[in-house]
Amino acid sequence: MLRRLVQSEAPPTAPMNIVERLAGSPYANPLVQAGGVDASARHTLDLALDLAEAMFRYGAGALEVEASIIAVTAAFGLRDVEVDITNQSVVINYAKPDAVPLTVMRVVRSWTNNYAGLSQVHQLVTDIVRGNVDRTAARQRMEEITHRPKPYARWMASSASAVFAGTIVAFIGGSFAASLVAVFTSLLVELVSRTLGRWRIPDFFTTSAGSCIVTFLALAFWQLQVPLSPAIVIAGGIIMLLPTGRLVSAVQDAINGFPVTAAGRFLSAFLSFGALVAGISIGLVAGSLAGIRVPDVLQAGQGGYPVVVQALLVVLATALVCVTEQTRPAMILPTALVALFGFTVYALVQAGGLGDRLSPAVAAVFIGFAARLVALKLGSPQLVVAVPALLFLLPGFAIFRSMYTLTVHAGDPITGMFGLLSALTVILAMAGGAVLGDNIARPLTRGWGSNEGRRNRRR
Repeated sequence: MLRRLVQSEAPPTAPMNIVERLAGSPYANPLVQAGGVDASARHTLDLALDLAEAMFRYGAGALEVEASIIAVTAAFGLRDVEVDITNQSVVINYAKPDAVPLTVMRVVRSWTNNYAGLSQVHQLVTDIVRGNVDRTAARQRMEEITHRPKPYARWMASSASAVFAGTIVAFIGGSFAASLVAVFTSLLVELVSRTLGRWRIPDFFTTSAGSCIVTFLALAFWQLQVPLSPAIVIAGGIIMLLPTGRLVSAVQDAINGFPVTAAGRFLSAFLSFGALVAGISIGLVAGSLAGIRVPDVLQAGQGGYPVVVQALLVVLATALVCVTEQTRPAMILPTALVALFGFTVYALVQAGGLGDRLSPAVAAVFIGFAARLVALKLGSPQLVVAVPALLFLLPGFAIFRSMYTLTVHAGDPITGMFGLLSALTVILAMAGGAVLGDNIARPLTRGWGSNEGRRNRRR
């Protein structure tokens, strides 16, 4: 009896079965399809690579990509599989005992906004896990997903991004004229970014050019006596340029045990952040050289709208972000409601005195929690709902104010550096809060989209 009390049930050094990695994911307990496992192993691995490449291109995190690969290969009978994921490559090794190992690799070299495609891939993996789709049908559906047009035309996505900037400007206290200027500058930034993209200019310089245009035009319109606050216009204009999705995915990968992938995404996100800051600095300097009198922007603006109006603006802004990110139409309203829920929490904790740094993190936890519940119910990964619902929390005004202090008041660089560090800390805290909310919701969503409910009904 004493031996049974103190002795472990399993050897402490025994390797974990890779299928156990699916515990807590939407793909737990895959239904294994029998027949032709070894003869068709290469076809299964190729299908898994196609799924992984599409998910990476559409913005999924490393844990979700790994879970999808394991679920698909296990459902088609490949148990002796190992998966290695880095920032832009996926390696799958199939090594059956007493057989020649088979290793395949895929490198992802491009990214695109297509949350609708990511939801479709997620639903395809769910159907494979449930045993509703064989490999031939799965490959056909995968071809359809990758070749299917995005839900919205490019002009619609560009217009939605511009109107989003105007809505955010109104949300943070800008005037109607400021919102119109933000819409105009965002449309110009979109046109310039598209042109630079055709010229194969790296994203670093494209982002820097966009933030420079927003900054310079805001100062120019203010010089022309347009009733606006340049700081508010710039803050609203740079929010869509912030690498929010990459930061959320990077924090998620770091927490879930993918340090190489997280390091690559952090580096990419920080470079984008640096390009944003550099563009603001160049815009401020260019305005001064052009004879534009740089205003004092340490005040937030003309005053905010009532809370009810701000809530409506958050709903509208989130819906516009969904169009920009190519979210499928059925997901727009639920995502906007999640953002409204997060704004309610944010307003309550702000009223409770938690401050400007802690309040976004607390609201992000609730957004991440609700996003997982809503996304899995609608057949999508949590990221599809969480990222658009988080954008209204981003500290765009703090970023600009810090760059203003560094550029215009160069005699006080410490204040500007601490302001940038504080803004970056808020962004990382938001990303971490969204991941924490996702993990808190996991016990409540156990079996959603998996085969557990199907097996329980059979009993």
